[in-house]
Amino acid sequence: MNSISGAIAMSGFKTIDFVILAFYLILLVSLGLFLSRNKDGKEKSANDYFLAGNTLTWWAVGASLIAANISAEQFIGMSGTGFRDGIAIAAYEVMAAAALVVIGKFLLPVMLERKIFTIPQFLRERYNDGVGLAFSILWLFLYVFVNLTSVAWLGALAIEQILGLQGLGVSIFGMEVSIRMLIILGLFIVAGTYSIYGGLASVAWTDVMQVTFLVGGGIITAYIALQEMGIVMGTDALGALGQVYNDMTTGAHAQDVHFHLVIQQSHNADAFANVPGIAAVVGGVWLTNLGYWGFNQYIIQKGLAAKSINEAKKGLIFAGFLKILIPFIVVLPGICAYYIMENPEFFKNMELAGNINVADDAYPWLIRNFTPTGIKGLSFAALVAAIISSLASMFNSTSTLFTMDIYKKYINKGASDKQLVNTGRIVAVVSLVIALVTVKPLLGGLDQAFQYIQEYSGFIYPGIITVFGLGLLWKRASSTAAVWTAILTIPMGVLFKVCFPDVAFQFRASYIFIILVTFFILVSYLDKKYVSAETPSAADQKQMMTWARILAVAGLAMIIVAAIVVILGATHDVKSPETNFIDYLNDIGFQAFIFFGVLVGCNAVWLYSNSHDKVKDEKALPINLSIFSTDRNYTYGAVGICVITLLLYALLW
Repeated sequence: MNSISGAIAMSGFKTIDFVILAFYLILLVSLGLFLSRNKDGKEKSANDYFLAGNTLTWWAVGASLIAANISAEQFIGMSGTGFRDGIAIAAYEVMAAAALVVIGKFLLPVMLERKIFTIPQFLRERYNDGVGLAFSILWLFLYVFVNLTSVAWLGALAIEQILGLQGLGVSIFGMEVSIRMLIILGLFIVAGTYSIYGGLASVAWTDVMQVTFLVGGGIITAYIALQEMGIVMGTDALGALGQVYNDMTTGAHAQDVHFHLVIQQSHNADAFANVPGIAAVVGGVWLTNLGYWGFNQYIIQKGLAAKSINEAKKGLIFAGFLKILIPFIVVLPGICAYYIMENPEFFKNMELAGNINVADDAYPWLIRNFTPTGIKGLSFAALVAAIISSLASMFNSTSTLFTMDIYKKYINKGASDKQLVNTGRIVAVVSLVIALVTVKPLLGGLDQAFQYIQEYSGFIYPGIITVFGLGLLWKRASSTAAVWTAILTIPMGVLFKVCFPDVAFQFRASYIFIILVTFFILVSYLDKKYVSAETPSAADQKQMMTWARILAVAGLAMIIVAAIVVILGATHDVKSPETNFIDYLNDIGFQAFIFFGVLVGCNAVWLYSNSHDKVKDEKALPINLSIFSTDRNYTYGAVGICVITLLLYALLW
């Protein structure tokens, strides 16, 4: 214990920092329990517990989406990747904002109109019980063994590093227990205290407070780090950022890729493997973002709990703008840490404690060394907020999936609301225990946990996008195609991982998507389980055909041009990306446009089919084009996100 107290004393944290953290935790749990109370003595209904009684406003939806999304995997994992690879990892965040625009306009309205509790529920209603059950199991596996474990492990790693507790442990009943595992247990207990009892309402409304802490604390941490660097450079925080940017783009470190959103393979092959050039713009990143934001239970559940379709849409736009802030909160600190480490002579007068032994140490090292007393506690609280909010959302969604899609469907079909709520609470506790037991074996030896999350989540996203997207939008999407696509999804991911281990996972996911979507469309057209269908009105038919032609031409053009570039590039024995345009295009991963062309072309297929085919799948959704309409505020917000995205890529290409 003396070594623990001594380590904390050496960490730079003072009593006021721990007071701030304690105040935050007490406030969080108290607020969560207050919101958990039963109104007027009434028992919570299933809708109250799992969907907050559909009471969430747009700002609650947006804040809760970001709070659920931002966790240690961003603060630690993305800062670590920023330290190692640079700003390119921000493509996940920037393109997520664009994906939220698409989801808000085309996908979420359909699900809200159907009054969906869970994503697998939609699959049962659209296809059959087998498809719903298959994806319920897939998601439960992903939440417990990937999401919960990674968030908890990265969170504990961060706290351990910040407090200087690495490698320490305590003896409990004669058994040596690491500090990291005790921290994980503490995080689970805090998150579970209010989320397991109170359900989604407690999670969502406490997220509003937590997103304030995590965004504010993250910005303050990045600003202070730049300010301290500026003192050495003889300037202010913005001046320090400008000097670092100039030095790493046009100055002494001009060959560095840390301020390039699009990485060339020849410049940094390791970074390219994680963020493969423009594939992070038009490639597999769309699978990750559409799958995560559109069809991920613990994320989309916040949108499904909105007061109305318009509130949900505005909430997604609000989340999109917050998402664009994230690179400045989590990636920039990693780049600052890298710059300091690469220029030790320049910053030699700084008294810096600890080392960055692996990339994921970057953000904790920054907090420990640069944030002053008081602010250190605030930054620490921001990190804890991010961890706890994500864990709380995952507990709630895990319980929702099992309770509504397995327990109610297969175990107790006549379950009362009370039984459903109690089962949900029990399942959340069980998931907590499983994650606690498996966290170290799964993540103990990783340097870059963020890449672990992205890669193994990518095993299921190609199938998810295919089954969900076509099921939502295409009237001929068949149950047979959905079942076989679900069965093939993970085996295809494993096969490509084994056969092509050196290929960037975004490319592997893209190839798998192309195979699965082609398979799905062919099986659907061959399936004979159809019923007659009316063709749309003349106006709707004209609108769909116009867009079908535009998207077909655009998709085919992308595929042809990308294929030509790849073929021409393969004919060059000596690659010269700095002087040869074709080699340059291949060097930035231009082949990704083959995937994007297929993705765009799929939309042409379902639009053409919906407008002309006189048959449909027996469970096809009736889609009224009016639900896709958006008001002026949504349009302005969507345009704003697109403009900011274009400006960022123009500045940081």
